[in-house]
Amino acid sequence: MSQEQILSSDGIPLEQSLKKAERKNKIRATLLVAPLFVFLLITFVFPIGDMLFRSVDDRMITQTLPNTFKALEKWDGDSLPDEEVYEAFYKDFHPLAVNKEAGKLFQRLNYEKSGFSSGLKSTNRKIIDFEQGNYKEQFMKAHKIWKDPEYWVAIKNTAPNFSYAKYLKGLDLDLDNYGKIVQVEEDRRIHKILWMRTLKVAFWVTVFCFILAYPISHLLATLPIKYSNLLMICVLLPFWTSLLVRTSSWMVLLQQQGPVNDFIVWLGLASDDNRPELMYNVIGTFVAMTQILLPFMVLPLYSVMKTISPSLIRAGKSLGGTPLISFYKIYFPLTIPGIGAGCLLVFILAIGYYITPALVGGASGSLISNTIAYHMKSSLDWAFASALGTMLLVGVLVIYWIYNKLVGIDNIKLG
Repeated sequence: MSQEQILSSDGIPLEQSLKKAERKNKIRATLLVAPLFVFLLITFVFPIGDMLFRSVDDRMITQTLPNTFKALEKWDGDSLPDEEVYEAFYKDFHPLAVNKEAGKLFQRLNYEKSGFSSGLKSTNRKIIDFEQGNYKEQFMKAHKIWKDPEYWVAIKNTAPNFSYAKYLKGLDLDLDNYGKIVQVEEDRRIHKILWMRTLKVAFWVTVFCFILAYPISHLLATLPIKYSNLLMICVLLPFWTSLLVRTSSWMVLLQQQGPVNDFIVWLGLASDDNRPELMYNVIGTFVAMTQILLPFMVLPLYSVMKTISPSLIRAGKSLGGTPLISFYKIYFPLTIPGIGAGCLLVFILAIGYYITPALVGGASGSLISNTIAYHMKSSLDWAFASALGTMLLVGVLVIYWIYNKLVGIDNIKLG
């Protein structure tokens, strides 16, 4: 006997009606999420994708100098290239000089090796008067860079359409004449120093924020509500003040004739003619960044400490534990989720900080983010800036992965 089909009030089978209602709910949910999804694509996914692509894209030179790269395939990379290479370069470069379209090539090759821009500009003016034949001699007379094999090596290393050379440069590495990875000269090894300084500053700022924030958070969590709310306003007050204003305030406070130095002299810790330098170095970066990022450590700690019942500490004391033992055995382990959230948040913010190190840190206190900004705004080497940005992003993801493996991301609590 066949089972009788159940119908809804409008005569449609109930199963079909339920599927239709579920489909409508899914469409409605998708439409609600769609604006956020599009926003994330435009502001997050596309910029990161473009950054990744720019960091490896070398097609501009390959498309501009096709004959040159074909001729350079036979070159050994030791001595100067033969006449065939110079002739191929003439065929590629001469039309650019005639049509005044070589500007981007000047700039791009100068990123590979300094001196290219001036050499190419000089050659650009003289190549129009070159005679047919004997191109090697004419190029070497036009500028001295064409007598140096290293400039031809720099051109040859840009041959692939997509290259990881910018990532090597970000680690103070380069490709030699035979395509092997080697370290650059010692006086040019600046990026490893910047990476280590960035990690060191981010680590110590996180430590300083934790040392200062833990007792502050404990005080906020244990005080009566009317007092803790008043102190919380003091903690949140920096959020209502411009970052640039706060950084500028530290520049006034830390200068050699500023209030901090005056106080040090008044205490007798330094003489008036030998005041310590607290600005334009790593010390200024530590002080300013710690104060600015302190609320990001206080809030996660406070939100976790507020949920810890005071009766737990009293119970520990009643069982014979001293206040120190009760704190170490009971209270501190319960605050670890807040510690993890605060440390991870402060460290990730500190590792990419830009404005404060740029204004307070000076040359000796600048971080890798300042180098990225320099190449984006001044040198216009966007490919190298994109490579550094990608390396910074990967570094943050690696730190996040290590934290997840050691501590567990599930243990993080923000409230």
